[in-house]
Amino acid sequence: MRDQIVAEAAPAKLNLALHVTGRRADGYHLLDSLVGFAAFGDRVELSPGPLSLAIAGPFAAGLEDGEDNLCLRAARLAGGRAAITLDKRLPVASGVGGGSADAAAVLRGLARMGHPLPPAPERLGADVPVCLLSAPARMQGVGEVLTPLPALPRLPVVLVNPGIALPTPQVFAGLAATDNAPLPPIPRLADRAALIGWLAATRNDLEQPALALRPVIGEVLAALRGQGAGFARMSGSGATCLGLFDRAARAATAANALKQHGWWAVATELAPPLPPG
Repeated sequence: MRDQIVAEAAPAKLNLALHVTGRRADGYHLLDSLVGFAAFGDRVELSPGPLSLAIAGPFAAGLEDGEDNLCLRAARLAGGRAAITLDKRLPVASGVGGGSADAAAVLRGLARMGHPLPPAPERLGADVPVCLLSAPARMQGVGEVLTPLPALPRLPVVLVNPGIALPTPQVFAGLAATDNAPLPPIPRLADRAALIGWLAATRNDLEQPALALRPVIGEVLAALRGQGAGFARMSGSGATCLGLFDRAARAATAANALKQHGWWAVATELAPPLPPG
């Protein structure tokens, strides 16, 4: 029955600022990041039945549906049984937390079906806890320390990926330093000027090593600025970049222009928190 289907959004996670502040003895890097979410992403549907996964959508071909898929791992961690359908709309391995967002959506969906959220969801990946929240947050530690923040202004944002996957371990391996300063204090970022002004004093410490591996990222950032973005930065470990715009119409025009380079681009906005399930 259709009314037995549970649908969950899996919005793109945006590291608006990302400082690498240390490294643990086990090799995991310590982060300090302002995370927001886009009003665009993947979508997950669950229905009662034996555990299974079907993948559709424009980026389905780039994703494995085997036992190591994060959606299936999330369901097993929660002890849930469901037929899962993933509409894969975000590029794979692109720095916007797609796999983690999908896993978090499965966990939220299973919770609505009566399966409690499992402890320590970071076992699935460092971004899963913040994707479970899917709301603005300061993310620290290896991703497990979250401080919820007030809603960010709903600014138009353009996401652009030049069609390349960028393995996260290679980006971290290229860091010049791992003991960088943390984020400055985060005030209430109530409007565009406040957000962009605060972001100007921050960094993505992974941007330079990613640029060294994939110089096209610099072309993407320059193109976003050339299209009128008031702020542009790579998200996460890349290669997706984001640009903040002043008007939705300008963002849409920019996305269409950037597609002419053969890049994936979408105009969306910084999203409000997901409603409770």
